[in-house]
Amino acid sequence: MAAIEKSLKDYLDYLEIEKNRSPKTRENYERYLKAFIDFSRIKKPEDITMETVKEFRIWLARSPVRGREGSKRASASNGIKKVTQTYYAIAIRNFLKYLIKNDFEVLSPDKIELPKIPRRQIDIIEYADLERFLSAPAQNTLRGLRDRAILEMFFSTGLRISELCNLDRYINLDRGEITVRGKGEKLRVVFLSDRARAAIKNYLDKRSDTTEHLFISLSKQTSPLKEPKVIGKITSRAVQRLVEFYRRKAGIAKKITPHQIRHQFATDLLINGADLRSVQELLGHSNISTTQIYTHITNKELREIHKSFHAARRRK
Repeated sequence: MAAIEKSLKDYLDYLEIEKNRSPKTRENYERYLKAFIDFSRIKKPEDITMETVKEFRIWLARSPVRGREGSKRASASNGIKKVTQTYYAIAIRNFLKYLIKNDFEVLSPDKIELPKIPRRQIDIIEYADLERFLSAPAQNTLRGLRDRAILEMFFSTGLRISELCNLDRYINLDRGEITVRGKGEKLRVVFLSDRARAAIKNYLDKRSDTTEHLFISLSKQTSPLKEPKVIGKITSRAVQRLVEFYRRKAGIAKKITPHQIRHQFATDLLINGADLRSVQELLGHSNISTTQIYTHITNKELREIHKSFHAARRRK
């Protein structure tokens, strides 16, 4: 095993064991760093130079994106998106920090600047559209009750899709709060609205299975007279499909995804007066700068207030 490969394995073990990062995070860092090592053909940590990093980043910016099967596909900029390029740069920087911490004489991570990316714009739907969307599932079938509970849960809690799929069935609805395990295995408490609690209760009352997960995957119905079979825990892909199905059913032109409902949750709180720190806690963001992407939306609300109330007497 080459020195760089051993150092990489040690670093990935450190991420998982010492830093308590999830297996998915380990997998992503391994992919980013292996791509850099393979491209640069370095044999030991000391071979990492500004020149090797620069050449790799130029390659990322210009190379066609490869799919899972290895086939090339073009991206909007003929290379990997800026935000994805940032992930590679962050992985290299953090790897270098780990190496320095372990007494390797390597390139200073501070010399690697992150690419400047445009501020993310979040597009939210109108409140009337949101209500129509949340009410779209039918209420006379197990599938419809499940789907209503999922949509209400998303809007009430701002959960990530993976967090929602992993929820345990046996929750205390009377308390109206759930402890969830988020990114980095961090625990946080989220709260259920009255409508979310009612939707979940109606859904659970309809279930006759003993599956431990709150949200289950159901087989396709071959007859309207037969209840679908429970297959197991619902998958992220199934949740994405049902969100898209109800967007269409509600006749909403704007795109809606599970993560976009998380945006709706955050902006709804801010527009109604919640402070940024509280929203950060409810979303499970480790850094408040991540939560600040929502402020431009609330600024629009302030603009409307200014327009309506400022210098009103001068317009008479």
